[in-house]
Amino acid sequence: MSRTVTVGLDGSPESRAAAEWAAREAELRGLPLRLVHVWEPVPEPVAESVQLAPARQKHWSERIPGEAAARIRSRHPGVEVIVEPVPGRPMDVLPEVAKGTDLLVLGSRGLGGLRGFLVGSVGTSVIARTEMPVVLVRSVDRTGAGDAEESAGAAPAVAAYPPVVVGVDTERPDDTVITFAFEEAARRGAVLKAVHGWTLPAYYAYALPADPGLGTELSEQEAAALATVLRPWREKYPDVEVVEESRSGSAARHLVDAARDASLVVVGRRIRRSPFGARTGPVTHAVLHHAVAPVAVVAHD
Repeated sequence: MSRTVTVGLDGSPESRAAAEWAAREAELRGLPLRLVHVWEPVPEPVAESVQLAPARQKHWSERIPGEAAARIRSRHPGVEVIVEPVPGRPMDVLPEVAKGTDLLVLGSRGLGGLRGFLVGSVGTSVIARTEMPVVLVRSVDRTGAGDAEESAGAAPAVAAYPPVVVGVDTERPDDTVITFAFEEAARRGAVLKAVHGWTLPAYYAYALPADPGLGTELSEQEAAALATVLRPWREKYPDVEVVEESRSGSAARHLVDAARDASLVVVGRRIRRSPFGARTGPVTHAVLHHAVAPVAVVAHD
């Protein structure tokens, strides 16, 4: 199958915002956009009771992606749009669909305030079962006015894209996650902000009052570790401006804070091939539910 950017579409405002973001991403990558509308066939007895004939089910399964495709073609005439209605359950179909694409894009509904965003059981399951990168796009208007489709991670018409943010674990850095972040920053001509959160070992707490310089020393060590991890990518992507942020405290909190001014946040997810449970890890889970920018989850071994 040829390379594509794929979006899961169900006709909701959330999925329409995801489709708009995915269209811009396809444009950046020079790839076709694949609109996959997953629809669950209504059992025949139920369909008969509500007078929902198979032909009518088929009509709606084609109308939703068809209307979305027409809207995207009018706004992004240079992007090839492929429409693909697929029967089945989204949490089963989308992981399979993702195997044949470069990137899978899904929508997420904003809950507002401290409650953050609703990823939902489908999104959580798809992310945890998909080994290709998955981007979750918010459907809220970050500016407080206008169409959510226009504001979901959109870049200004003239100014450069806002920064791309990536979470870096200096103890277990993963090449796949870091490479993805550098590639996204390079495509956008954006600054890459590498965020590293570290926790002060418990036993150091007793030594700090006696040696105030110890905290500074630890901060310098962590910053140096981050610089060491990123050095090969700085050399590989010399045109990408990199800002390194190494701070004590929760990595998730620092990433959520950095997301307020970001065009994309990149986090990792360790692949778990156990058939039981679906986990994304505590940092990725927190970022998915609270970061206001689109979040890319990159699976790695």
